Amino acid sequence: MLRLFGVLTFVLGSLLSAAHASPVDYDKLDERLTRLASDAEIVGLAVAVIEEGEIKFAEGYGVTKLGGDSVTPHTVFRWASLSKGVASTAVGKMAAEGQLAFSDTISKFKTSLRLPLGGEKVGTLEDLLAHKIGIVPNAYDTRLEDGRDPAEIRKSLGSLKRTCPVGECHTYQNVAFDAIAEVVAAVRGISFEETVRLELFQPLGMQDASYGLEALTQSLSWAEPYRKRRSDVRPVRRPLKQSYYRVPAAGGVNGSILDLALFAQAQMGLEPEVLTPETLNELHSPRIYTRREQSSMSRRYGGHLRDARYALGWRVYKYGEPGHRVVGHRGAVDGYRSMILFDPERQSGVVALWNSNSRKPVGVQFEVMDMIYDLPAKDWIGLDREKG
Repeated sequence: MLRLFGVLTFVLGSLLSAAHASPVDYDKLDERLTRLASDAEIVGLAVAVIEEGEIKFAEGYGVTKLGGDSVTPHTVFRWASLSKGVASTAVGKMAAEGQLAFSDTISKFKTSLRLPLGGEKVGTLEDLLAHKIGIVPNAYDTRLEDGRDPAEIRKSLGSLKRTCPVGECHTYQNVAFDAIAEVVAAVRGISFEETVRLELFQPLGMQDASYGLEALTQSLSWAEPYRKRRSDVRPVRRPLKQSYYRVPAAGGVNGSILDLALFAQAQMGLEPEVLTPETLNELHSPRIYTRREQSSMSRRYGGHLRDARYALGWRVYKYGEPGHRVVGHRGAVDGYRSMILFDPERQSGVVALWNSNSRKPVGVQFEVMDMIYDLPAKDWIGLDREKG
């Protein structure tokens, strides 16, 4: 009888264990990321997975620079355009506290931004955060890269030809988007960067996160930028530039993969004392269909991501079948790439940072999310293509 009880206990325990088994095969993921890091295009890479609210995986691969130290979970990379989600989150928190409203006009805050036909007088903070301000995409980014002052560039945007009325089309921006930093500073009376540090980085425990070139290079472990062209035998180091650091709301964040995982957890609703459910719903609610993004996703990934829309500093998609709602963004600045994708309902997702121009790590998001949704495995990273 005791033996039978023991057998039944073992079987019941096995069934309970199976019921709570992770859908993500972390050993397989580690093996594939190790192989990916050995690719000639890759220098360093860091990946973290959040599953049912917990950080279950956070690893570094490769090196911070050729011949340098290994990447660790605390190695700092540039986040590039993932900074936009940080900026919108700071504004969302201020809106929740009644310091401003998404419906406020841009001109209310006397920013340097000027839009065609006085669009700043009717355009709202929502329009700015959703890239609905009616000017050509990436307006005057080249002037920023040439060293021009961002505020002066924003003033000159008013002379552009309007592509559509404010609020009616999506045209992705960097220089214009950074007017949000001026808004935050005007309301808080301190710099945008200090506001984010106090309101987000500090309470969320993002210990390695910062703004600016100097902060990057003073980090205990930081990844240097690289790019590999077809003619290059190996990646070539890129010069560090101030350009996009001078538009901090659009592209100024530095941080480790652990910082990004903590930020992802907060976006999933796991830090309600910092970000309320109402604030997150506001940030993640789609504002406009992004036709160009949808076309790109369809061409590259065969419709695995569809119904592409833009919220406030965030992209929103339907993933796979039957169409799980996921939120994310990608970032790129010379020598660095970044990515975040998560399912807020399942409180699960993946984040990645790497210091090269390779597109291959973009596939990591699909390999992880396919595991989370128990979808058939596919070589999204492209490790096995040469084998047929």
